[in-house]
Amino acid sequence: MDIIACGSRPSRRMGPPSFTGTVWQDPIIQAPDPARIRSAWVRFEPGARTAWHTHPLGQTLIVTVGFGFAQRDGGRGVARYDERLDVARRERISTDNDG
Repeated sequence: MDIIACGSRPSRRMGPPSFTGTVWQDPIIQAPDPARIRSAWVRFEPGARTAWHTHPLGQTLIVTVGFGFAQRDGGRGVARYDERLDVARRERISTDNDG
């Protein structure tokens, strides 16, 4: 069993090519292989966003503060999440970006 104290792992400033603007990431779950679960607390400063990317197995977003947008390639399916603890489960997505 691994016990990791809250705050014991430093925040990482994320950048290109995955992000535009200032984005901070803190790991929550990093399960060893062959597990496929991963979780992170990601904070976007104003104007920051992800690069276009894929989620072949889907994705769950939990908005804890503020609001965010998600968009599918070509501008289809723009969604705004703006309530504290909104949960958005997105099925398989070909290409998307978040911010």
